[in-house]
Amino acid sequence: MTAKPIPFNRASLAGNEFRYIFQALENGHISGDGGFTKRCHEFLEKELGVGKALLTTSCTHALEMAALLLDLQPGDEVIVPSFTFVSTVNAFVLRGVRPVFCDIREDTLNIDDRKIEGLITSRTRAIVAVHYAGVGCEMDSILALAERHGVAVVADNAHGLFGKFKGKYLGTFGCLATQSFHETKNFTCGEGGALLINDQRHFERAEIIREKGTNRNRFFRGQVDKYTWVDVGSSYLPSDVLAAFLFGQFEHREQIQASRRRIWNYYREHLAEWANRNGVRLPFVPEHCEQPWHMFYTLLPSLEARQALIAHLKNREILSVFHYLPLHLSEMGKRWDGKEGDCPVTERVSDRVIRLPFYNELSESDQERVVCAVSEFEA
Repeated sequence: MTAKPIPFNRASLAGNEFRYIFQALENGHISGDGGFTKRCHEFLEKELGVGKALLTTSCTHALEMAALLLDLQPGDEVIVPSFTFVSTVNAFVLRGVRPVFCDIREDTLNIDDRKIEGLITSRTRAIVAVHYAGVGCEMDSILALAERHGVAVVADNAHGLFGKFKGKYLGTFGCLATQSFHETKNFTCGEGGALLINDQRHFERAEIIREKGTNRNRFFRGQVDKYTWVDVGSSYLPSDVLAAFLFGQFEHREQIQASRRRIWNYYREHLAEWANRNGVRLPFVPEHCEQPWHMFYTLLPSLEARQALIAHLKNREILSVFHYLPLHLSEMGKRWDGKEGDCPVTERVSDRVIRLPFYNELSESDQERVVCAVSEFEA
């Protein structure tokens, strides 16, 4: 009998998602900033301790809002890791900004804080810290050098909701941070994101940018008798139907995180001997970081071994995937003079990384199948 396929990801329900969607419909407000959107804002602000949280239609749009809030202009430069999703860079390139690609650390695969300062010029306006797999970047050193050079720090925390660096939640470092609620994330509404604002100077303008450049929120609060166009902006508000689904997930934070912790630890425990035997590296989490159990990846000895393992698992009806390609070597990256050798760690890691199936309802029996299939493979 053919085994049931095991996908890389599968969205799941946590509890009240459908009931809340129907409630949003009954409330008669399913456009942006309805009751469930406000409940999501309050949840994020209270749980994380951020000054302001605003839901967006995606993490990409939250990053675009960050670029607008920083008033970035053509010719400005932003330092970004080459090993990241294209949205991290696109948000700034859309403003005419030049991306300056930085290599990553061998251990956490995060932006290499030791290499950032050498990339700072008189045109540098911001550093973007991407918390890969939800493991925090070295924020102490990044914030210190940013302050020394007078540049902003934006955190792309798409992977890292509820992760911590030295006891403090990711997303609370730097002036702005972004979250993703895409279907592959721990908490999802299919497509969605959030902008976390840690500098109160950005509070009001962020509301304006998010509401198409109007002061509509001030009107609803009774602060003005009519609203009008006052700034640049776009429509970054998600439907309250999506917020209803998301709040149903937030309510079960502990249940979701416990499930993902179990899955991550099972992989770590049961693949350790295989990894040691085959020269495979498993994820590294520094002692001063607390991860949110977002993904489980391995680093194979070579590109050939990585591709062979993906094919081996596919033959057993198990879907595994690679991850980011080096942005500095992409067609767009080469427009900014990206070339081989600029980010050597990124280039090596990109060829070797593989992500295993990981989702909230991955059963132990299916995970055992994954582990057995991986353990059969000799790199």
